Amino acid sequence: MTQAISLSEMLRSEGHTVVHVLVGKSARREIPGFFYEKIQAPVTTFESPNFVVDSKNKKIHIWRSIWVNLLSAPTFFRSIAFIREKVNETQPDVIVNFYELLGGLYAMVSRVRSHIVVVGHQYLLAHPQFVFPKGYWIDKRLMSLNSWVVAAKAKKKLALSFRPMPDVIRKKLYVVPPLLRSEIRRLSTQNRGFILGYLLNAGYAEEIERWHARHPEYELHFFWDKKDAPEDLKIDDHLWFHRLNDVKFLEMMSKCGGYCSTAGFESICEAMYLGKPIMMVPTYGHFEQACNALDATLAGAGIQNKVFDLDPFVAYLPRHKDISYAFRQWADSSKEKFLQHLTQFD
Repeated sequence: MTQAISLSEMLRSEGHTVVHVLVGKSARREIPGFFYEKIQAPVTTFESPNFVVDSKNKKIHIWRSIWVNLLSAPTFFRSIAFIREKVNETQPDVIVNFYELLGGLYAMVSRVRSHIVVVGHQYLLAHPQFVFPKGYWIDKRLMSLNSWVVAAKAKKKLALSFRPMPDVIRKKLYVVPPLLRSEIRRLSTQNRGFILGYLLNAGYAEEIERWHARHPEYELHFFWDKKDAPEDLKIDDHLWFHRLNDVKFLEMMSKCGGYCSTAGFESICEAMYLGKPIMMVPTYGHFEQACNALDATLAGAGIQNKVFDLDPFVAYLPRHKDISYAFRQWADSSKEKFLQHLTQFD
């Protein structure tokens, strides 16, 4: 969603119009209020597939996710029909798909006159220079199949990357910088010593609390999307959990001494842009995040860990080499590259 906000700002600044935004939703995820405010276009939601997690809200169950989503096929067929209806109604010149599976299935079963462009770090996995984490044989093939479906009838695959890499024209694959929110470029960086974090699944909070019990002297602020939690949950003077808030999150990131995350692509890029050391903990069973963590580590962003034990991160902080200058140069070229890819077609 933050990628979509960034791209919509770029497009509007050059006189283009975002006619409509379709967002897949599920019972597990709540669309934050800032998205409706910042996207500045009509927004409609539809039911979309999502992962199934364990009872502790930590580990992703791939095969159970596939089975549960197959049982919901009638609902998703209605979503595909709804997407077709909205495309026919708005008649866009270009459809940008931020890795939404039903967007690909819609293209497969419909006569599409618009140019389709798909965007995602996932497409970098098809690059011959990409380095994969060890194992994950089945997950790698499932991801490849999913990416193929999402990119159905796509004119271009824009692969978001932490660093420049050559395009692969024969695969319609073009390597592009991350789409960062414009607000991040206006922030001044400080180091107030506290550690900031983001938890994809709220179940990881217990790991944070266990570590904090052993190291109460460190100030920790973690963001999550737990629906029934207050805006700011104070455990004690040095441990806080915050509901997702885009302004507060970026402001705190600019002031933190380090950032810990469940290896989501956007927030890693934001931390790299601000020169913050990072520890990435891929969500259990989440192949894409395992790829993100390894790729970002190779790019010099920081370290990775299997659990939210911050001991290795605290030891790493004084050794971190700031790569923000080179990363900013790459990230700041995004507007030029995206406008070129979205307005020029063979």
